Amino acid sequence: MAIELTLVAAFMIGLLGSTHCIGMCGGIVGALTMGLPESTRRSPLKLLPYLLTYNGGRLLSYALAGLLVGLLTNTVSGFFQIGSFPIGGFVGGLFMVALGIYIGGWLQTMAPLERLGGHLWKRIEPFGRRFMPVKSPSQALALGFFWGWLPCGLVYSTLAWASTAGNAVDSAMLMLAFGAGTLPMLLAMGSFAERLQYFTRHKWTRYVAGILLIAFGAMILSKALGGGHHHMQHDMNNEEPVLQQAIESP
Repeated sequence: MAIELTLVAAFMIGLLGSTHCIGMCGGIVGALTMGLPESTRRSPLKLLPYLLTYNGGRLLSYALAGLLVGLLTNTVSGFFQIGSFPIGGFVGGLFMVALGIYIGGWLQTMAPLERLGGHLWKRIEPFGRRFMPVKSPSQALALGFFWGWLPCGLVYSTLAWASTAGNAVDSAMLMLAFGAGTLPMLLAMGSFAERLQYFTRHKWTRYVAGILLIAFGAMILSKALGGGHHHMQHDMNNEEPVLQQAIESP
């Protein structure tokens, strides 16, 4: 049940945070469609395969990033734990709170991280540009895979949380669920897309999304702090009989 709830939460983060996706990925989707014939661009039915494969490639990159982070944290798990205190969970919660502040538009908390990721993106972007202009769904799939590594605070924050999932498969599944949450925004087309963008860019939409993400980050922090306290208390309880024996021994 815990993993199912986690996946639902990851989906909701993608859905709420996708207010940010329009600014980051909306231009890329526009560039994707510009290389297609006008008859394809004007037909939602003909355009859909390209949007689906592009976003499928993007979600594949998220799942791969989650898998790699999960493998890394499992390999060096000692670095993500101080005694019984889960550093990974604590950092993941902090990232989520910072993301909520960013989405709400109160502070540019993710901007430094996105600038840092920009150095890696400079090396990846040329590979993605090889598939432009897009002429086939397979090109759209490849483009989506490479553009999924675009520096994005929303992705980075969720990836930090995914690193605490416990194993590589769960980390990948969490990132996949997050990516699925971003789909409604990036699959929207035509007049519906315009109305959706107007709604998501409204300040109160951003405020509500930001507050909910902050609340979720606080829950993750509470769980991390509570887990560490629980283990500490458990260790102290186990040590009490040993201390008592030492005191009573002649």
